Amino acid sequence: MKPVLLFLVSTAWTLTGAQYYYQGLMDYLENRLLAIEDRMQFWHEQSHRYHTELKDFKKLTTEAMDALSKEHSLLFKDLEGASVRVDRVEREMDYVESQTSPRACANKADKVVEQGAWGLEESRGEEEEEKDWEEVQSKVSDCVEILSGIRSVKILKRVGSPKGMWTRDPRSSKVYVFNGTSGDSIYQFNSVRDFSSSLGVSSSREIRLPSEFSGTGSSVYNGYLYYIQQEDETDVQVVRFDLMTGMVTDIAMFPVESHALVYSLNPETVADLAADNEGLWLLYAASDNEPNIHLAKMDPDTLDIEQIWDTRCPRENAEAAFVVCGTVYVVYNTRLASRSRVQCLFDVNDMIVSEEAPLLYFPRRYGAHASLKYNPEEKQLYGWDDGYQIIYRLTMKRKLLV
Repeated sequence: MKPVLLFLVSTAWTLTGAQYYYQGLMDYLENRLLAIEDRMQFWHEQSHRYHTELKDFKKLTTEAMDALSKEHSLLFKDLEGASVRVDRVEREMDYVESQTSPRACANKADKVVEQGAWGLEESRGEEEEEKDWEEVQSKVSDCVEILSGIRSVKILKRVGSPKGMWTRDPRSSKVYVFNGTSGDSIYQFNSVRDFSSSLGVSSSREIRLPSEFSGTGSSVYNGYLYYIQQEDETDVQVVRFDLMTGMVTDIAMFPVESHALVYSLNPETVADLAADNEGLWLLYAASDNEPNIHLAKMDPDTLDIEQIWDTRCPRENAEAAFVVCGTVYVVYNTRLASRSRVQCLFDVNDMIVSEEAPLLYFPRRYGAHASLKYNPEEKQLYGWDDGYQIIYRLTMKRKLLV
């Protein structure tokens, strides 16, 4: 009996211990579930709060966007109105400028008349009159035209880089395109019409130069290309290239500093070659400390310098220049490109002074001119403006004495 009793007691003890163990496990699991439920409830509360805040933020954002949209619409309407007013003012300015031509003047003894006859004051004696007449004749060249306005503008197309140069040989119909501010290739078209109808420069005749041109100051004159070449940091050379034979016929070293820019708004152009009825000209800056643009008359056959002038036209804010009948017209702009204007003139014959000539504005276009090339046969300017090729037809007047 005793072993049986011991067995029963042991079994009862074991069952009681197992009951306590499982009861503890169930209590632990119940506590963990309660904790998870508490956390889930907290998460639901936080999620509801975040959702409410997000809805409030979305509402505020929508209201702010609606207000900004209304303000944007009002501002856009104001800008449209301002643009209309600016265009109206520009048209009125263009009309006034077309009706008002630059006034020309000579020295104290002489003035200019538009009737076409040379004359002097009646109060002078015959000897003084003849002396003044001879003095005037010695100063006035055969070319007696001055620019009075821009008659029309034609935007031909857009080809190539934002900066470049294109021009037409005055003695032929051929057009030459310089894509960019440096390179050893230029492109020739048979006419302006061929260039206008082309898809690019692929249909043109490519001309390889023996050296790279520098800047947008090249010029074509009487079948020859004249361009600026820089072999190092100090040498600036003018190259005369025969477009017919493809040979260099002459090279001239020019005494200018390579870092002295002729136009402050076109830093790629060290010197600018220009052609007109009088021949070949070179616009340059003698040194970086020189504030004004200088002008040199060149022999187109030998590249010799015949005469040099200080134009008294500042280089600061200048973007381009061109020469018409021995008169330099310097075009100015701003660092943030706006409307180009001729603000300074210089006449090698002292027949025009810049102070007495009115401002001449170019119609507002895309940016600033990288180059302006005058064709004396057509009386047109070939401009390159932010990759657009533009033709400006000019109105001319005569320099005549009163």
